[in-house]
Amino acid sequence: MEYAAVVENLTRTFGDFTAVDRVSYRVGTGEIFGFLGPNGAGKSTTIRMLNGILMPTSGDARILGFDVYTQVEDIKASIGYMSQKFSLYDDLTVMENIEFYGGIYRVSKELREKRYRWALEMAGLRDKRDSLAGSLPVGWKQRLALGCAVLHEPKLLFLDEPTSGVDPTSRRDFWELIGSMAESGTTVFVTTHYMDEAEHCDRLGLIYRGRLITIGTPEELKKRSMPGTVLEVQSDRALEVVEAVEELEGVLEAAVFGRNIHVVVEDPVQAAAAIRKTCAAGDIDILGIDAIEPSLEDVFVSLIYQEDMANGAAD
Repeated sequence: MEYAAVVENLTRTFGDFTAVDRVSYRVGTGEIFGFLGPNGAGKSTTIRMLNGILMPTSGDARILGFDVYTQVEDIKASIGYMSQKFSLYDDLTVMENIEFYGGIYRVSKELREKRYRWALEMAGLRDKRDSLAGSLPVGWKQRLALGCAVLHEPKLLFLDEPTSGVDPTSRRDFWELIGSMAESGTTVFVTTHYMDEAEHCDRLGLIYRGRLITIGTPEELKKRSMPGTVLEVQSDRALEVVEAVEELEGVLEAAVFGRNIHVVVEDPVQAAAAIRKTCAAGDIDILGIDAIEPSLEDVFVSLIYQEDMANGAAD
């Protein structure tokens, strides 16, 4: 298998603080690889090292065959990068932004007209080419920023939480674009903390406190990473249910999920009976208890809980 990115023990420290701690993984050519984690986990720091913005403290990484220490300019010329904050110029028009980035990425004169037209069509902004970028809704800015990032048809596209603050409909449209790019052979490396976005990825790496704690396809993570069965408990008093059941024997974890409660248990039959009994003693009405397939959010919460417990035990 060909790899667009090969990362070995990549580390970045800032003084005494370790932002990224010996991270290793490989990203296949044409793959959509998701880097999942809470804010401050090390996602953006990792991306900045891989695209040549930030020098690693130690470890090795090769991007499209180029070394992150000695071939930074080759990497920058071969990738596309879209940061958390849109890197557009608000006081330039849509077309002026496209032309500016065409120059930055050194799109050849022979291809400029074709690529500029493609960017306008892809972003759905052909009729707004003379509008100031600053006047566009966030979702349209996002599409324009993506078009600018791939004007030079990069083989590897880095997206650093590209849909943060964007409405759900625009996020869905954005991911349709990403899927079509991957089908055409572009490798996509995306950081996100949206669980529904993570489902679109071919594989996921979960990073927490600078450490990569698991990696696999969404389905693999759901099957292998949950320590028990997930019960969905329905009640109008969710927080009280969590407090009432989290210390019960056989309950591994309990957390509020939307309007319901997800409880990870060793034995679903015994646990369901114990939950009903405990809540009844506290005059808490239970509207229903059902065993469900774990979601990525369940996996995410469970793995972080296990990591914190292991570190606590180690301390």
